[in-house]
Amino acid sequence: MRARIYQPAKTAMQSGLAKTRSWILEFPSASSREVDPLMGWTSSSDTQSQVRLSFETKEAALAYAEANGIEVQISDPHKRKPNVRPRGYGENFAPERRGAWTH
Repeated sequence: MRARIYQPAKTAMQSGLAKTRSWILEFPSASSREVDPLMGWTSSSDTQSQVRLSFETKEAALAYAEANGIEVQISDPHKRKPNVRPRGYGENFAPERRGAWTH
C-alpha cells in the first residue's frame, strides 16, 4: 500500500497559515465506503484509511516511512508569494494620504 506525504494547504475559511506548517502521512482508502441501511452512516471496513500521522518536517516523515517499510508518494506544496503592501492596512487611514478615500 502506498502512503502519501504532503503539507496541507490553508482552508478557504483561513486568512492565516495555521495548521499548514506540519507534514502529513496519510494512507489511501483500500475499500469503498458503504451506507448503513439502518442508521444511514457511512462506514468502511478499512481502518488504515483512518491513520493520519503528523510530522514537523518532510525528512521526519520520510524517515518514519523508511523505518517502517512504507512506500510513499511525496506531494510538494505550491508556495505562493506573500501579498504584503509596504505600509499595510493603516495606510488607508493615514493623515498624509493624498486624494479622496473612496471605494
